[in-house]
Amino acid sequence: MTADDFAEQVREDNRTALSRLGSSKALYADTKGEMDAETVLRAAAVAERAAQETFAAWAESEDGEAAEAFRETAEEEREHYERVLSKLDADEVEVDEVPAIQSYLRGLDDTVERAGGLLGRTVAAGKSKDQLVGFFVGQADPQTSQLFRDLGGDLDGQLERAESLVEAVCADDEDRERALAAASGAIQAAYEEYTERLEGMGVNPKPVC
Repeated sequence: MTADDFAEQVREDNRTALSRLGSSKALYADTKGEMDAETVLRAAAVAERAAQETFAAWAESEDGEAAEAFRETAEEEREHYERVLSKLDADEVEVDEVPAIQSYLRGLDDTVERAGGLLGRTVAAGKSKDQLVGFFVGQADPQTSQLFRDLGGDLDGQLERAESLVEAVCADDEDRERALAAASGAIQAAYEEYTERLEGMGVNPKPVC
């Protein structure tokens, strides 16, 4: 299985979850129904900061190629957080409630699983960025929509980095299966949170709109 095949398998295994995470209801779930621009930006800032904290912690506990991949990703996520924060009238946004996908990732302590988790999170994050772009297009805010296009563009490099890391740390098919399971686990954690939040608000999470 090549690196490209791995990413495609992750998408195929999680097609339904990714489709729904890419729907307009995903932002509604992320903001718990408060769809004003400031709340959307705060939710985006929390997601970026939580990701930065996860990958920075991983970098500290790894070495070699894995440490470098996680460190570089953490630095990008820190930049993303700061760029989103610049759109808010705030010095800082605290992570009061860690997103489910980051809670899942923080439970991984194996390098192979972390590589898979990084890839899964990157695939899921692409869906989120698409929705953020669409939201701010709808708000007639081209500067902010462009910001999220730019952040989404960075995910291409993150995906390549994750693919390379999976290829480097997986010695055999068993390792690749563990990495696949971790990638799917990350996506499913995000999807379960999406489903639970919408159901808690009395919204059917299944139809894609």
